[in-house]
Amino acid sequence: MSALPQSEPAVPTVKLLIDGKFVESRSTEWRDIVNPATQEVLARVPFATPQEIDAAVASAKTAFKTWRKTAIGARARIFLKYQQLIRENMAELAAILTAEQGKTLPDAEGDVFRGLEVVEHAASIGNLQLGELANNVASGVDTYTVLQPLGVCAGITPFNFPAMIPLWMFPMAIATGNTFVLKPSEQDPMVTMRLCELALQAGIPPGVLNVVHGGEAAVNAICDHKDIKAISFVGSTKVGTHVYNRASLAGKRVQCMMGAKNHAIVMPDANKEQTLNALAGAAFGAAGQRCMAVSVAVLVGEARNWIPDLVEKAKSLKIGAGTEKGVDVGPLVSCAAYERVTGLIERGVADGATLDLDGRKPTVPGFEKGNFVGPTIFSGVKPGMSIYDQEIFGPVLCLAGAETIDEAIELINSNPNGNGTAIFTQSGAAARRFQEDIDVGQVGINVPIPVPVPLFSFSGSRASKLGDLGPYGKQVILFYTQTKTITERWFDDSTVSQGVNTTISLK
Repeated sequence: MSALPQSEPAVPTVKLLIDGKFVESRSTEWRDIVNPATQEVLARVPFATPQEIDAAVASAKTAFKTWRKTAIGARARIFLKYQQLIRENMAELAAILTAEQGKTLPDAEGDVFRGLEVVEHAASIGNLQLGELANNVASGVDTYTVLQPLGVCAGITPFNFPAMIPLWMFPMAIATGNTFVLKPSEQDPMVTMRLCELALQAGIPPGVLNVVHGGEAAVNAICDHKDIKAISFVGSTKVGTHVYNRASLAGKRVQCMMGAKNHAIVMPDANKEQTLNALAGAAFGAAGQRCMAVSVAVLVGEARNWIPDLVEKAKSLKIGAGTEKGVDVGPLVSCAAYERVTGLIERGVADGATLDLDGRKPTVPGFEKGNFVGPTIFSGVKPGMSIYDQEIFGPVLCLAGAETIDEAIELINSNPNGNGTAIFTQSGAAARRFQEDIDVGQVGINVPIPVPVPLFSFSGSRASKLGDLGPYGKQVILFYTQTKTITERWFDDSTVSQGVNTTISLK
């Protein structure tokens, strides 16, 4: 992070979005956005000033006065248009995402598409924003509820899904009648900003969606701001815990989706080829930079003999820049991420795990400066080892062994995280025992990354989540609205007065 020199060759600057306009920040603090495959500086992003953050919130607060009264159908039509625009610009969005984040182009399109699904759901959210009515709860008395928007809401999003996760947040908040201030990751905000351009093009009015950029100071400003009513966060456990505690103390609603250590149990009766393919894809896709990646496979019984086959499967994956055809594993997002992942691989060796496949320093012709780490596999991994206890967030798969399914379940339930888990088996009895006894929020049965579609809610648990409501699906309606209960009685001229009633009951 540095001051923006005036003498350097012109590099594009990422703008702020305030009151429907993309404006140049007056900040003196900027960060380079770097292509992780080449180290080319793509643009510079400002760390918004306190005054700019206040202006974004003020714009959202003003816009809320009219947006909250906008008809549900009118809001829905904006998101119908928005999903159409995202589809029409899918290739451009994926290219921007790949350049700044490193994902392969097909994976980048998947990133956008999973967000698009939530936009589609937002277009029909009025069906879920219904109140309840009880007629004649007492003599001539009716009681009903309405779900009303909160006001200004905010979102803080991570680098690993710069399209999908912003689209988890602001469409749902805005569709339910709130206004929004978004702080995307400062590492790769360009695709997020393009999505916001399309949102304005779709008809979102000025002030309803605002964007600020920054680091810790911006996060704290969002947590502390008196006019922000709710915050949605996705990111690391350290930052998420800070956001939850600070914002909750400030009286805000908060939902935090945080770190993970996702285990997959492999039973000896599993379909071997399908299971190996699933493990390799879930562990090494997106260079392992997914909060739902499979980072630990627990091989039960004879499945422990599959390690050589898994290594061969991992070796078959192509490493390279995300723009190259046929690439399976792109670069890590930054030099810092590269140093952290390679450092943890070294710790794994030092802690006594067996390094079956070493992905450090792969040869990637034409991209020698890229942050590349290839698929890496450790076996003999146990709790207490750094590579087991920490979320590596790289293309590293840890293999543990178990004699029985019960032993494997006990291992998973002993881990503090509860984001996602899976089992690979052809036994219905084993699958049912697993889904009943496992203490993890999102469960896959022969599905390695069980992220639910938007009709359901993202339901991570334990140390992977703070707050009791998920970021989309039915749960998010409760998060972004407040329930108001109305009890009413109407009198006409024929009503006989019953006199003064000094009791609490309705008669």
